[in-house]
Amino acid sequence: MHLTTIQLFFLLITMLLGLLPGFLRAGKIKSADEYSVGGRNAGMGMVAGCIISTIVGGAATVGTAQMGFQIGLPAWWFTLGSGIAFIIMAYIYARPLRESGLTTIAQYMEIKYGPKAGILAGVSASLGIFFSIVASSLTAINLISAIFDINILLSVFIIVAVAGAMIFFGGLSGSGLAGIFKIGIIFITIFLGGVLAYADMNYLGGMRNVIADDKWFSLFGHGLQNGLINLLSMIMGVVSTQSYIQAVFSAKDAVTAKRGCILAAIVVIPIGLPSVVIGMFMSVHHPEINPINALPMYLLNYLPEALGGVGVAALLLSALGSIAGLAFGVSTMLTNGVIQKLFKNLSDERLLNISRLNVLLVIVGAVLFTCYHLDSSVLEWNFLSMALRGCGIFLPLTFAVLVTKKFNAATGFYAMLAGIITDCLWNKLQIAAVDALLVSVCVSLLIFVPELIRNFQNTAIDSLKIRVNSSRNYVIDKVHNEFKK
Repeated sequence: MHLTTIQLFFLLITMLLGLLPGFLRAGKIKSADEYSVGGRNAGMGMVAGCIISTIVGGAATVGTAQMGFQIGLPAWWFTLGSGIAFIIMAYIYARPLRESGLTTIAQYMEIKYGPKAGILAGVSASLGIFFSIVASSLTAINLISAIFDINILLSVFIIVAVAGAMIFFGGLSGSGLAGIFKIGIIFITIFLGGVLAYADMNYLGGMRNVIADDKWFSLFGHGLQNGLINLLSMIMGVVSTQSYIQAVFSAKDAVTAKRGCILAAIVVIPIGLPSVVIGMFMSVHHPEINPINALPMYLLNYLPEALGGVGVAALLLSALGSIAGLAFGVSTMLTNGVIQKLFKNLSDERLLNISRLNVLLVIVGAVLFTCYHLDSSVLEWNFLSMALRGCGIFLPLTFAVLVTKKFNAATGFYAMLAGIITDCLWNKLQIAAVDALLVSVCVSLLIFVPELIRNFQNTAIDSLKIRVNSSRNYVIDKVHNEFKK
């Protein structure tokens, strides 16, 4: 992968335009609240932009094409599952989360289940997000090293500098504006590439002629269970992620939060499909290449030079923007969930500076960790990340949102702990062929069962009391009226 002068020119111009929103917002950020949740005044487009900026990263583009190169259509599960998750978030979670007026998912869990649950939620969510940053870092390191023909160390420096700049100055608002810009150039370049690759292979019929394995053309090509597990892990992971919930917290009201999630879903669902098609195209025509290079190589070699440069910039902005957005979520939890509790008299300006510093520290840590796992698969880290967040947080969060009766604090804490421990042990020991995510969710659910039964009984008793009182009042009123007559 070598860039021509025209490709390099358009790549650099596009990168500068992608960084511009963060710099423009820098002077307008005066408080930690404005930095973390945009002053809670974001419109539908900004909410969607913040979500898209984070979810459409290396996994949604390069990682999906990489897996498309290897297994075909099942690689679409990442963006398809993400979009379905945002629709679920819009109709179930957006209103209660936004109306809580909080900043982090750990705070919400603490209110519902107590301080220990809040700490555990913060640790679990942060670790899960960390692995998502690793996935995007893996994409960015390979991409930058291959395109610019530089060593790993220099690639790491560029990633830290650019990803840090994307979120360091503008906070959540800058991330949202960058997300809107990024999605525009992705639709122009990657979607065009997907259409051209599909046509070059003579559409679906031609693809089936050169790829004999029918598994490549089915979302459930690797089995119904595998497909459903991928979908479930995406739903649970997305709903349990601070970075996406933070966008909901930033909305000006609950209705806007819901609409922002729906808009994000509409945009995210189709994004993975052209990457899958391009991956399959490159698998047929260039089977000798490293699969992770399938998408950038296609953009550079099969699109017009100017669009190829813009397309590669879109990939870089996607990977770096996702790193920045995810690190921003971890930073918010560290700042609001740990530092603000330890040092209660910090000024707002000091909190703002600490938030920015935490962003850089998280990015540096994740990128250095990635350097020791350069041969791993991008989507493997993402699915691991989603499962780690979901097995501990998803079920307790869902019950906290849906069940009006307050649960015992210990129930929520031990359900989270049991889910996380089960997931880790099941994967480590490989006890049976059943997926660890399903087992961990079932174990977490078992912890909740006695509490759910108690709540159901109390609700039934309360309902019966209301009916008895209503009937008694009716009889008394009837007798009273007859007596008056």
